[in-house]
Amino acid sequence: MITPDAHPRMSALYRMQFEPTQDSWVLLYPEGMVRLNAPAAEILQRCDGRRSVDEIVTELEIAFAPTPLRDDVVDFLSQALQRGWLQEARP
Repeated sequence: MITPDAHPRMSALYRMQFEPTQDSWVLLYPEGMVRLNAPAAEILQRCDGRRSVDEIVTELEIAFAPTPLRDDVVDFLSQALQRGWLQEARP
């Protein structure tokens, strides 16, 4: 489980980019590619190692939802961390 004060950033093995042919964001890695849905892309774009999980959640709630998104964002970030997509940066 990722903590609220963690500062996630993309792992060096992964690169995110927009693929016009698929009309979506993808996560590229040496063995392949993961097509991201819109919410996943919005979350991962904010994982720059400077923002904390709390800051990411706040930005997303302001931009997209009047209802709390914390649980969904934390669940996604925890899964991304377990899959190796993200790592924790030292702020």
